[in-house]
Amino acid sequence: TGVKVDDEIAATFQDFKLGQGEKLRYILYKIEGKEIIVTAGKGARSKTYEDFCDDLNDGECRYALIDLEFTTNDGRPTSKLVLLTWVPDDAKIKDKMIYAGSKEALKSALNGVGIHINCTDRQELDFETSVLPQVRKFA
Repeated sequence: TGVKVDDEIAATFQDFKLGQGEKLRYILYKIEGKEIIVTAGKGARSKTYEDFCDDLNDGECRYALIDLEFTTNDGRPTSKLVLLTWVPDDAKIKDKMIYAGSKEALKSALNGVGIHINCTDRQELDFETSVLPQVRKFA
């Protein structure tokens, strides 16, 4: 799609991954002007998964990097970095196509994030029934 990733994203990602600098739970990204992926918002470390979901608007595509804390199937507390793509059913067709086609560029900038989840509605965002089962496969 020719969409580029803002240079600032890779630097912010390194800090996020290493727990340095600003203490965050998640970072939201958007495609600006059909040309570049930029940071659209951040959630402080104190924010919850529900807060994260509240920051995703219906009809508006976003990418998100989230540090998910959960308990493994054998009872160990752990966390994983997850790249979530929010492309709601009610978004514009053109936006859906651009977000689908530009995801690889962002994945390259977020080197080392092994869990990628696509969500198209609020049900797919549900932590217990949808997201957690997918993340636990990697724990």
